Amino acid sequence: MTNTVPEIHSTTGATATDSSAPQAAITFADFGLDPKIQKAVSEQGYNTPTPIQAQSIPHVLAGRDLMGAAQTGTGKTAAFVLPIIQKILRHASSSASPARHPIRALVLTPTRELAVQVAENAVAYSKHTDLRAAVVYGGVDMKEQVAVLRNGVEILIATPGRLLDHIGSKVANLSQVEILVLDEADRMLDMGFLPDLQRIIDLIPAARQTLLFSATFSPEIKKLAQSYLRTPVTVEVARQNAAADTVKQVVHMVSSADKQRAIVKVLEARTRQGLSRQCIIFTNSRLGCARLARALERDGIKAGAIHGDKSQGERTLTLDAFKSGAIEVLVATDVAARGLDIPSMPCVINHELPFNAEDFIHRIGRTGRAGSKGDAIALVDESEKRLLDDIEKLMKRKLEVAPLPLVKTEPGQTSDPFFYKPYEASSPKTSVDSAIAKSEVKKVGITPAKPSVGALLGGLKKK
Repeated sequence: MTNTVPEIHSTTGATATDSSAPQAAITFADFGLDPKIQKAVSEQGYNTPTPIQAQSIPHVLAGRDLMGAAQTGTGKTAAFVLPIIQKILRHASSSASPARHPIRALVLTPTRELAVQVAENAVAYSKHTDLRAAVVYGGVDMKEQVAVLRNGVEILIATPGRLLDHIGSKVANLSQVEILVLDEADRMLDMGFLPDLQRIIDLIPAARQTLLFSATFSPEIKKLAQSYLRTPVTVEVARQNAAADTVKQVVHMVSSADKQRAIVKVLEARTRQGLSRQCIIFTNSRLGCARLARALERDGIKAGAIHGDKSQGERTLTLDAFKSGAIEVLVATDVAARGLDIPSMPCVINHELPFNAEDFIHRIGRTGRAGSKGDAIALVDESEKRLLDDIEKLMKRKLEVAPLPLVKTEPGQTSDPFFYKPYEASSPKTSVDSAIAKSEVKKVGITPAKPSVGALLGGLKKK
């Protein structure tokens, strides 16, 4: 059979059949979800679905393969977790026998952080059912994960490499998987997971439902969809390869040697203007990440680093310190660009532009989430102009460039050597997207009370 992409194309504020018809406000109750699922959703304080959820959930419930494209922070996780729980609820069993709890749904993610975020959603929504959810990822001991898998689990969230480890140890069996989700599939391709994906997919029954979600759809992703999806619905709730319009973007041309000083000036300027100093700073290399964090510490800024050389325990401690405010600045490589969900993150700074233009969108997607406002600042050296051109080409727009001020100061004045423009609110919007976003300020991916790392590794047991 030859697969085709796409068959149906949905866009924000319109149905797949009539792009001019306005959509009436809908609620999660309109999807026909089981009362147990609706109760869990209500307990999280959510009633109105985001656009990606409103347009994706009916197709998934209908059994269609789907490609979902949306900006980061718009609720993609719940868009597939909710219908998955509904579809496999018929298999729920209170039996303690592992044989009654085979893997029915598999979600593959490129990073540990994203895997944990998806798992938290799965546990929150399935808490009133007898379905079991678990997460497995690398960088930690396998023993606790093995115990969880042997006890049985219906919804498994995993990074590809660690899943293959468990398959090789014969503690994970994919022969009864009914639904496969590739989350942030473009990132998995960038990270070279395609051979691992192929090995995993070969072990899953062909008569499955496949869902592919990402913030960006490159030609490579569309080719992947042709191989793995069957006449899928394509849902796009915003222009592809774009940042949320709640993000104020600005570029400062700064030499590489002056970038550290520029960051300090940015944070000082934010403090003077009554803005939060909390921000994520992205670098391209692990070594550069660690060095910048240490340098900022010497400048009196509470900073921490998160990158691939850190153990999972170290990364968890750093993230917890950042979320609690014990550190103000998180310096990170792209390991944190996907799946890192910190509500109302006020600012993202690109210390270096990424080599892959699509990674820029994911980086700045850490701010301006779920309708909140945020600043995205890029420090660009002349040598990075080509990378900036690639980003602007991908986004189909020119980014505002705010140069260092060249005006002379009056005698006795001291000029701020760094020019910074904070977020400026745009005029009020009346679109469907804006209305939904405002009603969903608290919502990105419906996160329950934080479980401990031990609980995550122990299968995220329901209370």
